[in-house]
Amino acid sequence: MKRILTLSLILLITLSSNAQTAFNVVQTDAGKISGTLNSDNSVYAFKGIPFAAPPIGELRWKAPQPVTPWDGVKECAEFSKSPIQGKPNEFGVYTREFLIKDEPLSEDCLYLNVWTGAKTPAEKRPVMVWIYGGGFVSGGTNVPIYDGEALAKKGVILVSIPYRVGILGFLAHPELTKESPDHASGNYGLMDMLAALKWIRKNIAAFGGDPNNVTIAGQSAGSMAVNCLVASPLGKGLFNKAIAESGASFIAGPFGGTTLKRAEESGVRSAEKLGAASLADLRKLPAEALLKQFGGGPIIDGYVLPENIAATFATGKENQVPVLTGWNADDAFIGRLKNAADYQADAKQKYGARAVVFLKLYPGSTDAEAERSQININRDQTFGIQNYTWAKVQSAKNKAKIYVYRFTRRLPAMADFVKYGAFHTGEVAYVFNNLKFLNRSFEPVDNQLAEAISSYWVNFAKAGNPNGDGLPTWPAFNNATSQVMYLGEKPMAKTLADKAALEFMVKELSK
Repeated sequence: MKRILTLSLILLITLSSNAQTAFNVVQTDAGKISGTLNSDNSVYAFKGIPFAAPPIGELRWKAPQPVTPWDGVKECAEFSKSPIQGKPNEFGVYTREFLIKDEPLSEDCLYLNVWTGAKTPAEKRPVMVWIYGGGFVSGGTNVPIYDGEALAKKGVILVSIPYRVGILGFLAHPELTKESPDHASGNYGLMDMLAALKWIRKNIAAFGGDPNNVTIAGQSAGSMAVNCLVASPLGKGLFNKAIAESGASFIAGPFGGTTLKRAEESGVRSAEKLGAASLADLRKLPAEALLKQFGGGPIIDGYVLPENIAATFATGKENQVPVLTGWNADDAFIGRLKNAADYQADAKQKYGARAVVFLKLYPGSTDAEAERSQININRDQTFGIQNYTWAKVQSAKNKAKIYVYRFTRRLPAMADFVKYGAFHTGEVAYVFNNLKFLNRSFEPVDNQLAEAISSYWVNFAKAGNPNGDGLPTWPAFNNATSQVMYLGEKPMAKTLADKAALEFMVKELSK
């Protein structure tokens, strides 16, 4: 018995030693890098890995260029600086845990991060690529709740990728279009994502990952970006599954529908307001000065996005991959809410004879009922109809399965946060199994839900199906039953309760 125990101890020490040494130094296509090992020796983290040349100087507003190779071993132990954007300030429910670090920002921002729990490079673990939200004008990879260690412990390699935001990521201009070999301009942020995916395809095997099993995942603007990448011909072969949390661009909305011509006209106006007579003048301006002009989002440039996303899906030209998508019960950005009388009057004025149907779907007999309906309307018009339409379109084709969720857990109250309910972005800490980073009084049910949601996401990344042992069954969406997984205190699959309301809004906004 003593001999068996001794041999077992030796084996454990050997395995631990191997875990510590297998990724001490990793060879990438541009040079060698080193990372850091977590406290229990189970996950290596590599932060700040360059995947493209700094987009500064003459490379401002150009497609990402190759990294200059380096000699020796580059230490990748800290996050790089986040993209140039406005200063990240806490607001509403979004406390520091949801925001990038309050540190110097930089145009030199194209550095990704990798968390791997593989023991050898030969393991071929599935890869999940995280794309942050922020309305395409803010965001970064160093947000606390985006830490990839917990997901890496569940068997995926987590890669978080940055992209240029705001005017630096999405400026279109006639001179930029003219100088481009692709005769397009404006989608530099999306091209950053594509460059990162190409880097992953070339390099992830060295971290124990499978370059042929890559899932792109994102939330809010990151979800819209996932929708764009699935629609883009340039994404072909770079991923084989997609996760889109609260965001897509199927119905007319703020992102994904602007033509190149209109975006160029907007770019010319921005240049004039900045006092720049030419592209050369624009490139000479300090990055901080550019923030005076609001940057947009993805455009139909004829290259990254040849046409609007709805048209791409209608003709089956998208990258046909399994999808996991959904939205939150309180996915809304609302201002002042109307009382019942004003709400009903506005409905009758806006919808005329259709107001009778509208007020059945979004009732407002009392002030409380009217307030709830206004939250639901904002949620449905901003996110619900987009992800619901994706589910309808994809399930009708029956070529790749799509799984739909509704996140309903009202996060525990902190100050007056209870009024926000299952708010926009509230699910992300559960997806990453990172409740420990939030300053909330979580209950046992929250930890159980985080375990379940993160397992669903990991299972999907592994095999294109979220189901697994010990989890309530999650059926693929189809238009006949319209079943979605309600992710709340007791996760369960149910018929989408507000399907009729979503259908009403789709019809109204598609006119």
